[in-house]
Amino acid sequence: MALSLVSLSSCFKDEAPNAECDITKAWIHVDTPEDMFFQTTDTAINVRYDMNEILFRVRRKTDVSCLAPWFEITPGAKISPANGSVQDFSNGPVTYTVTSEDGNWSRRYAVTVSPTTMIVPDTISFAFENAKVYTDSKTKATYYKWYETDENGNDIEYWANANAGFAMSKSSAAPEEYPSVAVDGYEGKSVKLTTSSTGAWGEMVRRPLAAGNFYIGEFDVSLALINTLHCSRMGLPFTKKPVKVTGMYKYKAGDVYWDYVNYKKVERPDVKDEAVIYASFYRNHDDGGNPVMLYGDDSKTNQNIVAFASVEKVAETDVWTPFEMTFTYFTDIDIDELERRGYSLTVVFSSSAAGDYYKGAPGSTLMIDNVRIICESEE
Repeated sequence: MALSLVSLSSCFKDEAPNAECDITKAWIHVDTPEDMFFQTTDTAINVRYDMNEILFRVRRKTDVSCLAPWFEITPGAKISPANGSVQDFSNGPVTYTVTSEDGNWSRRYAVTVSPTTMIVPDTISFAFENAKVYTDSKTKATYYKWYETDENGNDIEYWANANAGFAMSKSSAAPEEYPSVAVDGYEGKSVKLTTSSTGAWGEMVRRPLAAGNFYIGEFDVSLALINTLHCSRMGLPFTKKPVKVTGMYKYKAGDVYWDYVNYKKVERPDVKDEAVIYASFYRNHDDGGNPVMLYGDDSKTNQNIVAFASVEKVAETDVWTPFEMTFTYFTDIDIDELERRGYSLTVVFSSSAAGDYYKGAPGSTLMIDNVRIICESEE
């Protein structure tokens, strides 16, 4: 029997050391989170694999000179400075380095704890001038991301898109070949959204088409092959009551509409593609205090939506044309909850209205620029 066990154990090899070096979650534990954070759920952040910057927003008078963040990292990896060690965030971000278990790979993360003054102007303008070409550290795919600078000088990704998902099908594509790209616009730069085929790989995984989309929120590529509609996490906390959204656009529908029936692409020359522009304002916690996020499958219908706005029809035009949409409110706003960042706003643009369900016309192109969110003035 002993010989048999020795023989059996020799059939197994030690598992190779892990080569991953990611932070997957970050949190700060304090005894009274409501004194430091706007919402108790703000104490923890789920970190997407494409994030190299982690930002905690705290109340304006918070002392950030002596805080001890904790991190969930990939198995076997090591982090420096040490997990849970006290750090001074009063002089800006602290850089953490995660090294893989095999010692061959490492990633650097900039962690910021930012005291935030909730002063938001009555009109928030987006000119989309701050576009950067991002390089995926794993796939080496290169595509555009957009940033805005907040009141404390932090670069924030207010606007998200599905370029990271498209990279799974065509990682060798140039940045300009992705569905969401930066181009010359009405004034300076603009955003160009194009519905695109995902090629043979996309058809194999039953995702033959990717609409060009652009929205306030986040894109979680880890769900791309699991629950595609939940890749789009729509909305970020907003502390004003929005009244309307305006901007400039161009739109041209693609030539041949692709329907998607029984997991197969079907050409429908009788159907014309349409773009979509809309916005949802919603409570970001339910009655039990649990966080609420809108996704691709409920961004217009979630029961926590308190106001909605849309452009009824995005007409085709080859010249820059103004659009305007006004919010309809379904319930009163709790002003105290608004000041505590208890509401979130998303504004959504897509070159194909049914692109979330892989329906649209390749080549449909929506361009947007000079978007403004006009809010209710404080008396």
